[in-house]
Amino acid sequence: MVSFTRDFEPRYGEAVEIVPGVRRITARNPGPFTFRGTNTYLVGTHEVVMIDPGPLLDEHLAAIDRALGGARVEAVAVTHRHLDHTAAVSTVAAAHDAPVAAFPVEAARPADAEPVNSVDAARDRGLAVDLPLRDGTVLSAGEASLAALHTPGHASDHLCLALQDTGILFSADHVMGWSTTVVAPPDGRMRDYMTSLERLIGRDETLYLPGHGNVIEEPLRLVRGLHAHRRQREAGILGRLAAGDRTISDIVAKLYQGIDPGLHNAAALSVQAHLEDLVERGLVDMATSSGRPAEFHPI
Repeated sequence: MVSFTRDFEPRYGEAVEIVPGVRRITARNPGPFTFRGTNTYLVGTHEVVMIDPGPLLDEHLAAIDRALGGARVEAVAVTHRHLDHTAAVSTVAAAHDAPVAAFPVEAARPADAEPVNSVDAARDRGLAVDLPLRDGTVLSAGEASLAALHTPGHASDHLCLALQDTGILFSADHVMGWSTTVVAPPDGRMRDYMTSLERLIGRDETLYLPGHGNVIEEPLRLVRGLHAHRRQREAGILGRLAAGDRTISDIVAKLYQGIDPGLHNAAALSVQAHLEDLVERGLVDMATSSGRPAEFHPI
């Protein structure tokens, strides 16, 4: 079983030193998807890479400015295009004359397309990128160097950032210590997420700094647990299909009994992502009809 810890009480409005040269500022935007708030990281001292400026909140922006002091922002790095991480990007980048670095994407749908779920609605489709961060690209600030790892799953453009020669990985929303990651189609894909977890299992970082929640001090144990948890969830979904359940809502009602009703939407998105993966792998068939929920059948 995967073990989570929710023991995290952020000091809003303050920069907290995690290790020398790495500070965390947590925004006051708590919620079911953001936990206690979004973490912004400052990497470096006199020259800084800022990771995920977060929401556009005056308190948070003021805390960032105080923490920077006279430091130069070499780049504003974006781990993925969700507004809880990116809403303040343009403001911060303009204030510090800093380039915005993110994974390059081509829009799969028009920018004004109607969102299909709450996670899709939170996607930042207007982010202007100056520096493309592809897999293996390195950002530097003084003596600190960050290598980009493309880790799709939670989002197609998701990046983790490895602080070279330190054993530290900024895991953003791919791996968090307080909860599983939401994998929400159409931009989130379960197969990508599992592959990205497997990629991290093959690495040797010893400290993860996530986009929400506290530091993760035994990251590989957690990553292996998350991978096993998703395999167990997949088996549970196949079991419900074998028992005769056919719709996402039917499966959620059986597999997630007793959870907070506010999390039913996230659970449904997760089940949808698993089912889409099972369909792609030829293990499940999907039938659709106008005006009715999709039905899924084991093959």
